[in-house]
Amino acid sequence: MKKLILFFFLSLTTLSFSQDKKSTKTGEITFEASVPSFEEVKATNKGVSCILNTKTGEIAALALVKGFRFKVALMEEHFNENYIESNKYPKAIFKGKIENFDSSKLSSAAQKFTIKGTLEIHGKTKDIISIAYIKKTGNSIDITNEFDVNVDDFNIEIPNVVSKKLSKKVNVKCHYVL
Repeated sequence: MKKLILFFFLSLTTLSFSQDKKSTKTGEITFEASVPSFEEVKATNKGVSCILNTKTGEIAALALVKGFRFKVALMEEHFNENYIESNKYPKAIFKGKIENFDSSKLSSAAQKFTIKGTLEIHGKTKDIISIAYIKKTGNSIDITNEFDVNVDDFNIEIPNVVSKKLSKKVNVKCHYVL
């Protein structure tokens, strides 16, 4: 009987803690560094992990760099080997906080929030501020945000041969259903 009561309380404790966090392993990040009149430079990673603490608004996301897929295989190879050096820097990590986040006030209509945090790519960390649109979809929380990063901030070198074909300002779009 003691074991049954202990099991019940442990289960209840686990459930109450797990309700404070929402997560996914199927988040999506798309980035684009295209320049007009040249071939599209765009990639998507559909295996991004993201976790949100619904009580504090703290959020973190992790993307394996080799998970980004391009339309052109050669671009993917150059991205991993020459630019981002994914063997040396295999992860892109964001850690931050959604300002004034209150999960109890979410509805099916997207609300605008500011997310402040740090983005680590290519061994460098940079402060990032972005606008996110967050809504409740059933039991899930849907987060969409977009921001720009400059490759120079992360010491990503673009060779002169292709410098006119790639933008140094990269647009990043994220979507998570937690």
